[in-house]
Amino acid sequence: MNLERLITALGPTEVVNGTPVEISDLAYNTAAVVPGTLFFCVRGRQLDGHELAAEAAARGAAALVVERPLALPLPQLVVDDVRQAMAAAAVSFFGDPSAELVVAAVTGTNGKTTTAFLLHSILEAAGWRSGLLTNIERRVGGDARPTGLNTPEAIDLQRLLREMVSAGDRACVLEATSEAQAQRRLEGTRFAVLIFTNLSRDHLNFHGTMEAYFAAKAALFAQAERAVINVGDAYGARLAAGLPDAIGFDASCDGLAGIELKLRGRFNRENALGAALAARALGLDEAAIKQGIEAVAGVPGRFELIDEGQDFTVIVDYAHTPEALERVIDEARQLGAGRLSVVFGAGGERDRAKRPLMGEAVAARADRAVITTDNPRGEEPAQIAAEVAGGGGRFEVILDRRAAIEWTLATAQPDEVVVIAGRGAEREQELAAGRVPFDDREVARASLRRVAAGS
Repeated sequence: MNLERLITALGPTEVVNGTPVEISDLAYNTAAVVPGTLFFCVRGRQLDGHELAAEAAARGAAALVVERPLALPLPQLVVDDVRQAMAAAAVSFFGDPSAELVVAAVTGTNGKTTTAFLLHSILEAAGWRSGLLTNIERRVGGDARPTGLNTPEAIDLQRLLREMVSAGDRACVLEATSEAQAQRRLEGTRFAVLIFTNLSRDHLNFHGTMEAYFAAKAALFAQAERAVINVGDAYGARLAAGLPDAIGFDASCDGLAGIELKLRGRFNRENALGAALAARALGLDEAAIKQGIEAVAGVPGRFELIDEGQDFTVIVDYAHTPEALERVIDEARQLGAGRLSVVFGAGGERDRAKRPLMGEAVAARADRAVITTDNPRGEEPAQIAAEVAGGGGRFEVILDRRAAIEWTLATAQPDEVVVIAGRGAEREQELAAGRVPFDDREVARASLRRVAAGS
């Protein structure tokens, strides 16, 4: 594509060192730059892409998109917001793929992934081969792809959507996060339907306040043709009040009559209702809705039962907010007559104020509470644990997550329920030294096998 065509898509733009060049690809990461690439100098939390422009040029970048002119002999498009320009350029470069796909999106604090899996299953049951973009699974043309951000960066997202169209997908189900909205990753993407699940305290390290967090979610609905909103949630009710054509629901709705929902819990009933109503809004028939929902026996890392023949129950779940922990523990309590134990922690470099609230939620509901690491990233694990314990209550503290899981399972009693919370189906743990392989489910299975063997 000629650079001039992309300049038109970007809107008001100052061109420095302007010469006609052909653009072969788009990139925001120097590792992805090949000769002919248009490189976007994105300012991130830790790195400013302007400082990487020389490296991009050395790798063959044909032009740059910048917020300030650089002393480099490449054509440069100077814009007010590189991220906004990147989204517009990606939509144009990849031929506006969401105009050719039925894109169904899910937003909210909890339940996004499960709702996406349920809706994807319904679409497949209706004969609509569909892409899937979640933080635990991506599918393009029926094939699995490596996972990444819940909502990919704008270039990656539009590339994936175009690949879905080329592979014969008719639809795509994706998670639409508030951070993605704030970072303009989703600009230019059309949503045939957008589901709102709920809103509770999370991501305030990024948004600052609940109002800003809510505003980011609400802004997504300007891109949606149809809105399906959980009005049983206070923020959902507020959102729906400003969207007169929205389809509202709550847990009491009789929208699943005749459907055998295999996923446990009130929260999963809400997730299934959202998926069913979105499918109806897209014109899918009741047979496909029933078949699709009933086909989902579980979602990886979401209230996932780990069974190695032990005489107690083990559940792995992604719950990492106070409200999610409360819901999961309350549901888990129904699965056994014995005591209930929870292994949990809080993520590093994230909202610190929710840590004592998480500890308080667990301490109030569990018989045993074991604080361990989650994804500490660059923070000191002991300090995170101390802040979690600050909510009050009695806790065991075992900072090594593997040791915490092994100890809790080794000391579990018959009919006990053990919840391992926070990371779900994540396959790597983020430490200060980098990412290391760690899957709570596999660690739990290995520990249970050792317990069974008496070792």
